[in-house]
Amino acid sequence: MSIVALVLAAGQGVRFGSDKRRALLGDGRSLLQHSVERAQAVFDEVRVVLRDGEQAGALGLPVGCRVVHSVDAGLGLGHSLAAGAASLADCPAQAVAIVLGDMPWIAQGTYQRLVEAAGPSVIVVPRYQGQNGHPVLFGREFWAELGGLAGDEGARAVLRRHADRVVVLEVDDGGIVRDVDTPSALN
Repeated sequence: MSIVALVLAAGQGVRFGSDKRRALLGDGRSLLQHSVERAQAVFDEVRVVLRDGEQAGALGLPVGCRVVHSVDAGLGLGHSLAAGAASLADCPAQAVAIVLGDMPWIAQGTYQRLVEAAGPSVIVVPRYQGQNGHPVLFGREFWAELGGLAGDEGARAVLRRHADRVVVLEVDDGGIVRDVDTPSALN
């Protein structure tokens, strides 16, 4: 089954103090570059949601990922997610993985297990030690709802409305709950 990844990277990163997407990890790659390359290793296609006017090359994004611009990114995560979902109209995939651009430590094996659990009529949520994490995979049946999101809540409302279609996948990977909000989180 074909699965596309939407890497959400249009946030302002205010708590970080600078553009965290450009922050370098120990291997010399940027936070965003690392997150995108991990997604490219697993998913059939990767689209990166950026702020209006931003270019892939300026952020060091790898070749092969399509950029989607979120004109209203400053209004919250929901707007960026909606912009990404709207870009899927031409996509033949049966599910979309919502990957956060500031979560570079998700294990390849975890991504693989999520892909195996995905389907067009389910939402797959990874859970680590009782805490839900990312990426969340939404079957194609939910894409229209994702396209209508706004504000800063993200897709929580979609998950609540379709609780009976949520598949929780227990994983042994703390990377699904570890994001970068401050420079100290890089250590």
